[in-house]
Amino acid sequence: MNAPRQPAPATALSERPAVSASFELPPLSLYVHIPWCVKKCPYCDFNSHAAGPSLPEEAYVDALLADLEAEREQAQGRPLRSIFFGGGTPSLFSAKALGRFLDGAQQRLSFSEDIEITLEANPGTFEQAKFTAYRQLGINRLSIGIQSFQDSKLKALGRIHDGGEAVRAADMARAAGFDNFNLDLMHGLPEQTLEEALADLHLAIAQQPSHLSWYQLTMEPNTQFWSQPPSLPEDDILWDIQEAGQALLAEQGYAQYETSAYARPQRQARHNLNYWTFGDFIGIGAGAHGKLSHADGRIQRTWKTRLPKDYLASAQRQQAGARWLDAQELPFEFLMNALRLSDGVPSSLFSQRTGLPLAHLDAARQRAEQQGLLNPDPQRLQASPRGQLFLNDLLQLFL
Repeated sequence: MNAPRQPAPATALSERPAVSASFELPPLSLYVHIPWCVKKCPYCDFNSHAAGPSLPEEAYVDALLADLEAEREQAQGRPLRSIFFGGGTPSLFSAKALGRFLDGAQQRLSFSEDIEITLEANPGTFEQAKFTAYRQLGINRLSIGIQSFQDSKLKALGRIHDGGEAVRAADMARAAGFDNFNLDLMHGLPEQTLEEALADLHLAIAQQPSHLSWYQLTMEPNTQFWSQPPSLPEDDILWDIQEAGQALLAEQGYAQYETSAYARPQRQARHNLNYWTFGDFIGIGAGAHGKLSHADGRIQRTWKTRLPKDYLASAQRQQAGARWLDAQELPFEFLMNALRLSDGVPSSLFSQRTGLPLAHLDAARQRAEQQGLLNPDPQRLQASPRGQLFLNDLLQLFL
């Protein structure tokens, strides 16, 4: 999933223009963070923590439901279109615990009839009976953290599974009744060659996932790899991997619809599409973030207590912090998501989601078009091929 930016200190809501008549409350999703992993990977900068000999499932589900109870009014009558269990490794939790949470969630919020419910899982945590039980709960999509099928690369990444377990995980997902699953795969791994990267991609495609998240390994602050960086491929090799991999995925019927997301027809990740089109999401669990719109056009970012022990102990776990976005921030906040989409978004969506008139973008939009970073289509906000390569440069024009 695409995590929101880290929150800035809370600020007073600045005066904003009158809300556009086209503003409407966006679709609503729910993100549930389960922060425990078997072990912390050296490249990971997510809020994840090594699990002890036992997990506090009952207490954590109680905390999640209390958190959701405090947030339920934010739904403002909207049904949930998607739920995403992220982590960490949510598949460490039992089907019983996740079932109790889903039952409690449905008592508090309505679910769309065709709701997408995704669970992140890692090879090495797969058990056939458990995953069959997950499917019976109504969880209808898996996101499996493969990263590589090559044992040497997996060892370098600190993963707990091997290539054989990765293949078996996809087999077990299908056997459990999941016809909609994503494989997470990295490229640009330590000392990786073009041939090795393409071998990984070929093997991933052979598992016939409905969706692939294929992205380059990056060095993030506050990780082991940041302080002790491995030897990564040079830029020309990375470029060759990117070009050859994109061509292979297109040839095999996986359309790139976002910077690092590729899907079979009608299998785009609905939950992530809601992020990228500036939809709303309630975030619950340790360190979870949320984004919520209000009927008067105000938009708020929220975040929860980060450490699991504090989240479990806190009587005020429902909100560690919140801030209102002011009008000057909204163009960047909207576009840093929307312009990740290969096809962009209809221009009208800007006013629908932000409450600002489209004219608010005119000056920056003209500069972006003149620099060849934005397609000159008045009906769409879409990065040009050059803009997709230099997305940060494009977004800077809207700050």
